[in-house]
Amino acid sequence: MRASLSVNDLSFTWPDGSPVFSGLDLGMGPGRHGLIGLNGSGKSTLLRLIAGELTPQSGTIGVDGAVAYLPQDPGADPSQTVAEVLGIAGTLAALARVEGGSTAVDDFDAIGDRWDIAERTAAELARLGLGHLGLDRTVASVSGGELVLLSLVARLLTRPSVLLLDEPTNNLDAGARHRLIDIVASWKGTLLVVSHDRQLLNAMDDIGSLRDGSVRWYGGGYDDYEAAVAVEQEAAERAVRAAESDLRAQRRDRIEAESVLATRRKQGEKAWVEKRMPKIAMGNYKRRAQVSAGKLRGVHDDRVEDATARLAEAEELVHDDREIRVDLPHTVVPSGRDVLMLDAVRPAYGDLTIDLDVRGPERIGLTGPNGSGKTTLLRTITGELEPADGTVRAYVPLRYLPQRMDLLDGALTVAENVARIAPGTTENERRAQLARFLFRGRAADQPATTLSGGERLRATLACLLLAEPAPQLLLLDEPTNNLDLPSIQHLVEALESYRGAFLVVSHDERFLDDLELTRRIHV
Repeated sequence: MRASLSVNDLSFTWPDGSPVFSGLDLGMGPGRHGLIGLNGSGKSTLLRLIAGELTPQSGTIGVDGAVAYLPQDPGADPSQTVAEVLGIAGTLAALARVEGGSTAVDDFDAIGDRWDIAERTAAELARLGLGHLGLDRTVASVSGGELVLLSLVARLLTRPSVLLLDEPTNNLDAGARHRLIDIVASWKGTLLVVSHDRQLLNAMDDIGSLRDGSVRWYGGGYDDYEAAVAVEQEAAERAVRAAESDLRAQRRDRIEAESVLATRRKQGEKAWVEKRMPKIAMGNYKRRAQVSAGKLRGVHDDRVEDATARLAEAEELVHDDREIRVDLPHTVVPSGRDVLMLDAVRPAYGDLTIDLDVRGPERIGLTGPNGSGKTTLLRTITGELEPADGTVRAYVPLRYLPQRMDLLDGALTVAENVARIAPGTTENERRAQLARFLFRGRAADQPATTLSGGERLRATLACLLLAEPAPQLLLLDEPTNNLDLPSIQHLVEALESYRGAFLVVSHDERFLDDLELTRRIHV
C-alpha cells in the first residue's frame, strides 16, 4: 500500500540547540493512527513539521493530498464570528450576492466548488452537537470546548486527505468526547492523533510509541498496546535477570582464573628458589607462563566486557516505570468526620445550585457538560469567589489544584518549592519525601523552569500533598489535561496514597474509574 504520509531521514533541532529528531523515518497509509509518548518527546513538534509550521534541518516529508492540522490550543479572536472561525464567512457572503443576482467573477472565484457549503456546515455542526450555534455568534460567547469542536469542523470542511489532531479531547465534556470519537471512528482518510485519552486511543487502528526520537508501531488500540508492551517488558526484565546472572558468572570465573594464575606463579617462584631447573629453562618457563596468563586474562576480560554490554542492551529495553508511593499520615480523615458542607450554594456565575455534605475520606467525581459551573464551584469552595447565595463551610485544611497547575515558583528548585510550602520540615525530611515522588539526590535541585511535563506534575503533587498544614481535602480541576500517560499513572498513584477526601472535576472516564470513586455528582 502506498504511504499517504512519509517522513524520511528527518532531523530537527530547536534554535537553542536542543535536538528533537535525528534521522527519523515514518510512513503510514489510510487509517486511524494514534501517537503517544512522554511529554517533551516531540509529538506536537512532529505534527507541526508535517503540517509545515516548522521546517526541518534535513530530511523530507511527503504527503499525498491536502493536510489539515488542529493544534492543542486553536485560539481565535474573541470578536470573530462562528462563520469566520469555520473559514466560510467569505464564501457565504459571495453565495448571498450571487443569489441576489451578482455575476461578478470575484464572487464565483470565492465560491469555487463550495456551492453546498451551507448544507455541509450545518451537517458537520449537528454531528458534533453544535447545531444550536448561530453562524453570527462571536467566539467570546462560546466555551473552550465548543471552540475546539468549531476548529475541528473548520478542518473537516476542507476535506483533507490527511488530518492531524493534537490532544483534541482536552477541555471536552463527556458528550462532546463521544461525538468526536464517533467522527474519528468513521474517518476514511489518513488520521494521526496525538492524545493521552485512552478512550480515544482505543478507536485507533494502531498506536505509535515515540521514544528516544523514533516511533515503534503496535497493532490495535490502546488496550492492545498495553497488553503487547506488558509482554515485551516481562521478556525484557527476564533478559536483564539472565544478563545479570551471566555477568556475575563471568566475574566469578575471572576471579577463579586469577586464583589459578596466582597458584602457578607461586609454584614457579618456589621452583626457582629451590633451583629445581636450569636458569635458561626457568626463563623460558616464566616467559611462557606470562604469555599464557595474558591470554587467559584477555579471554576472561573479553567475556566480562561482552556480558556487561549484553546487560546494558537488555536494560535499555526496560522502561523506567517507577511508582509514586508516599506515606501521608497527616492527611488522614477519620470516617464520619465533617469535611465540607454546601448549603444551597449558588456560585457567582451560571445557574448551578448545589447542596453537598462530605464526610470522611470520600473520593468524589464532579462531572457535567462544559459551562455547567464546575470550575466556578471549586473556586467558590476555596474562597477565591464569593457565592451569589448559600453557605460554604470547610471543616478541614484544603488545597486546590487548578487546570493551569501553576503552583510552582519557577525561580526556585524543586526542593526549595517544597520548603516554601512546608517551612516546618527539615531538609532531610523534605528530601526523603521528595525521593518518594521520584526526585532523588540532585534531581531535587533542578530549577522548576527546567522540568519536563512529567517532572512538573510530580513536583506539583509534592507541593500539593506535603504542604503545611497537611491538606485533608483536595480540589482538583481537570488534572489530566496535557499530561502524558505515565504522568496520569503517577497522578493516580499519588491519589491512591492520599488518605484525605478529594473532589475532582474530570471528563476522563478511564481516569475516574482508576480512582475508585466513592460517588459521582453530575451537574
